[in-house]
Amino acid sequence: MSAIHPTAIIAEGAQLGKDVSVGPYCCVGENVVLDDGVTLFSHVVVEGRTHVGAETRIFPFASIGHIPQDLKYAGEPSRLEIGRGNVIRENVTMNPGTEGGGMLTKVGDNCLFMVGSHVAHDCQVGDHAILANNATLAGHVEVGEWAILGGLSAVHQFVRIGKHSMVGGMSGVENDVIPYGSVVGNRARLSGLNLIGLRRRGLSREVIHDLRSAYRLLFAQEGTLGERMDVVSEMFKDNEPVMEITNFIQVDSSRAICQPGADDGA
Repeated sequence: MSAIHPTAIIAEGAQLGKDVSVGPYCCVGENVVLDDGVTLFSHVVVEGRTHVGAETRIFPFASIGHIPQDLKYAGEPSRLEIGRGNVIRENVTMNPGTEGGGMLTKVGDNCLFMVGSHVAHDCQVGDHAILANNATLAGHVEVGEWAILGGLSAVHQFVRIGKHSMVGGMSGVENDVIPYGSVVGNRARLSGLNLIGLRRRGLSREVIHDLRSAYRLLFAQEGTLGERMDVVSEMFKDNEPVMEITNFIQVDSSRAICQPGADDGA
């Protein structure tokens, strides 16, 4: 049975599943869908064509689904889809998509959005991603599963953050981050592989060893990147994480790939 506080405002047309909890002074718009077990603690606003997945918890003063911060937005019926089991902490903001980006902002399952983090229009965030306090995604950003963005980091529009990667706190990311990579800096440079994350995900020592060897070959000084890609693709064709990195690099992207700085290894 749902629990709706008497001070909450639920617009006619909103759809609430079973065991939804809406706390004091929350506002839920007419096109919002809250699946079973969703909790809005207090002072939460969910607006627009927003679908919140089961068991997701949204904390005070979050603003979810209001129109994008994009001057090109012209009132098109774009959407925001949030998966199940997410934790969305205080002052988080998430915006729906735009006509120029596919009309959809999508968040996967079991993600953690810490205080003040922001997901802009047309972003795609994979399962189990973590955005630490005040991490910011500009429009059209793709974040792979299990990626972690450190506090106060900022990601440029159209950048891709690969799966299992790590963005260091206060980093400004303006180029794509390879899967399993770790970047850091005012304008983020590739500082190696996200070794801690790889061990947490249970990758074997052998797989990690090959990843490190492939990383060193990919970002060596000799030859062109294309030549090094060919060598790595042949040498490590049976290593799935290595092939994910090479496939990621080969995708046509509007952004370059983050490169290592001087003396940065795996």
